[in-house]
Amino acid sequence: MFLSTYENKLDKKGRVSVPASFRSYLSNLGYNGVVCYPSFNNQCIESWPQDRIEKISNAIDSLNPFEDKKEYFATSILSESINLQFDSEGRILLTSKLLKHAKIKNSMLFVGQGKTFQIWDPAIFEKFRVKASKKSNIHRGSLKWELQQK
Repeated sequence: MFLSTYENKLDKKGRVSVPASFRSYLSNLGYNGVVCYPSFNNQCIESWPQDRIEKISNAIDSLNPFEDKKEYFATSILSESINLQFDSEGRILLTSKLLKHAKIKNSMLFVGQGKTFQIWDPAIFEKFRVKASKKSNIHRGSLKWELQQK
């Protein structure tokens, strides 16, 4: 599971080290990399194990082939996704397109989201974190209800 938040910097060649605990989790799943795409919900990079992106692909495939939303999701997620393999030191090379989308220049945060993680510019994430904390406080009753139903 992807937990916690880690800060790392791009090296001179534009690579970044993925946190060891994230790499270990992916390795235990049988992967030596991660699938990344620009989030269409936030100004960050979504990072998913291969099996999660396959589930999304299957869900998209199950949509009516004659409805626009199938194309919208395939274009927004699948056509924008890139499979990034870890090098021998656990680094990935994020594309300029991904970095530009997230407004990342040098430093970035790896933010655990359970079964996925996100990569953010630290200042942009801090604003989002404050907003998320306030919204979570407002909606905490609904999560409690969901947990009781399981």
